[in-house]
Amino acid sequence: MEVLLDWIDQRHALLQQSNWLLEIGIVLGMTLFCFILWRVLAGYVSKWTEATRFAWDEIVWFALWKPMNWAIAIIGLSMVAAVFARALESNLMGVIPTIRYVLMSSMLLWAAIRAIKLGEQKLSEQHDPTTVFAVGKLLRFTSIILYLLSVFQSLGFSISGVLAFGGMGGLIVGMAAKDLLSNFFGAIVIYLDKPFKVGDWIRSPDREIEGTVEKIGWRVTQIRTFDKRPLYVPNSIFSTIAVENPSRMSNRRIKETVGLRYADASKMSDVVAQVKQMLSEHEQIDTTQTLIVNFDKYNASSIDFFIYTFTKTTDWVLFHEIKHDVLTKVMKIVEDNDAEFAFPTRSLHLHQAPLDAEAKINE
Repeated sequence: MEVLLDWIDQRHALLQQSNWLLEIGIVLGMTLFCFILWRVLAGYVSKWTEATRFAWDEIVWFALWKPMNWAIAIIGLSMVAAVFARALESNLMGVIPTIRYVLMSSMLLWAAIRAIKLGEQKLSEQHDPTTVFAVGKLLRFTSIILYLLSVFQSLGFSISGVLAFGGMGGLIVGMAAKDLLSNFFGAIVIYLDKPFKVGDWIRSPDREIEGTVEKIGWRVTQIRTFDKRPLYVPNSIFSTIAVENPSRMSNRRIKETVGLRYADASKMSDVVAQVKQMLSEHEQIDTTQTLIVNFDKYNASSIDFFIYTFTKTTDWVLFHEIKHDVLTKVMKIVEDNDAEFAFPTRSLHLHQAPLDAEAKINE
């Protein structure tokens, strides 16, 4: 009888073992099926997003593509682990759902960050890049905070306790990292006031800061100087200095002083009138702005007239081409009036001795 009972127990154990092995096989098979189905569906969705004109479907698809592959694997492996834990009567059975929740939350955070990244790339082409990247940073920060709060809650921590600890910790960190926080709030001020944006040429008369803004971070702003060196400026600096933004100028100014010889004083009025007419008719000169061409002053070696006008363009290279053309035409006007440009001269008057004095010297 005992032999029969032992045989029945062995058969029951084998049956139980075969049952959990069958469960594992079914779970792995379903996981593989879901993965293949997702890959097939992904091919159709990818073609559909490329064919549409909307950016949001591409952003959502880009965000979900890689995290979804891992999510399928996480769900399948967690179910396999649950079957193993139940078969072995292990205490890990109660931990597996928590691990699965944390991993799936991580996949959701990954998808959100991927969506924010591609959204920044797409929207920065149509909108102000500085604003787009500022909103992107804020969304990333919010996503990470929500993720951490969710994970802490799943691990059994009290949210109110975490927030209270965060408040006390924030006070301590704030006292220890005063400069870091001032740079952080400096970045917020830059995003709100918008004294400059990515791509702007800025300079400061108070500091040796001049170049093109490449990136506005939470701590520093990266500037590329005109000799192609990167310059990293803490954001808090911008709240204590004056910042010029030449990129937002409406015109560029031509301001020149031209000197004629004193011998050409009678031709000054004609030269000034013709130069003023030339500027008024020049297609690249903005005649709605101040235009001055006047006899200015008597100089040591010249009589000067003053040219003050503005170009329509603000482009640096084109401005110099226009300035070159204007100065060349001024030179031609001076030559056409038989006048000449003055240059520094000095007159030397020699005193000639009387003839009788010269005779005495010769004797």
